[in-house]
Amino acid sequence: MKIITVIIPCFNEQDVLPIFYQKMNLIMKQVKRVVVELIFVDDGSTDSTLQILKDLSKQDLRCKYISFSRNFGKEAAIYAGLKESQGDYVAIMDADLQDPPEYLPQMYQILESEEYDCVGTRRANRKGEKRIRSFLSSSFYKVINKISKTGIVEGARDYRMMTRKMVDALLQLGECNRFSKGMFSWVGFRTKWLEYENVKRAAGETKWSMRKLFKYSLDGIMGFSTMPLSIASYGGILFCLISFFCIAILVVKNIFWHDPVAGWPALMCVILFLGGVQLLCMGILGQYLARTYIEVKNRPVYLIKEVSDETIKEKKLILHEPDDSTNSDYHVQNIRRIYSRV
Repeated sequence: MKIITVIIPCFNEQDVLPIFYQKMNLIMKQVKRVVVELIFVDDGSTDSTLQILKDLSKQDLRCKYISFSRNFGKEAAIYAGLKESQGDYVAIMDADLQDPPEYLPQMYQILESEEYDCVGTRRANRKGEKRIRSFLSSSFYKVINKISKTGIVEGARDYRMMTRKMVDALLQLGECNRFSKGMFSWVGFRTKWLEYENVKRAAGETKWSMRKLFKYSLDGIMGFSTMPLSIASYGGILFCLISFFCIAILVVKNIFWHDPVAGWPALMCVILFLGGVQLLCMGILGQYLARTYIEVKNRPVYLIKEVSDETIKEKKLILHEPDDSTNSDYHVQNIRRIYSRV
């Protein structure tokens, strides 16, 4: 009997969690002879998300939760879920139902029957999304695929199912500045892509503002490409050559035509332009240096305040009760394996 672990990052998802659990409960019944566990990662929510997760953990043995001491971000939540997962297959999905749970059985069948280590999903279109948001997202994928050796499929979601081998490989990447879409590609395992139409949130509002998306895109570019540093270097060489050429022209004009150098406004524009280029290059260097500084400090990616394992000892007593079914012992052993960490 196989075990599937589903990781669900949550941040202020009190409106959608009951709907999500109801939908997932139906999907889990469709997967035969497979034990499914749900690991909800509460990323420092300020609403009733944690209380809802506690209630789910009490009423359903398959539900576990991890609660952070504060908001560390979705990337940290994914990393925490991967570290706590014990399944033969591990899936990642959002709680807002923009990642259709109906694909989970199909993902499992593909990994079981075909030679793939990952089944990922991508949106075939961005119908229903703001045009400016779609344009910027599409531009980001084009830019990062041109300047990085790690190719990222446009429209790729974090929603995917992976084998234990791939999960173990991802856990070897312990950096603080994480960009999961790049990491999934960087480890290099075979991936099959499933396309689906864009789905709106079932409830609540998105937590990804334009500012957060821009910062996230910088993490992706600087985490998987050094091209910005090269552009700064080549730009410096180019402007040095242009300046030498301009100096030569001015000297020749003054010697042969006695034409004095004039144009204070033009000179100030040139000075301001070159000053801006210098600050831009310093800013690029500073961004890489800041990320290096964070990595060198080696602080933990996240801090856990509370986990559902504190109540698992009581739940284990239920598993000792005998069952009349013929495969009772076999099933109980698999459930005990899921909750072996206490």
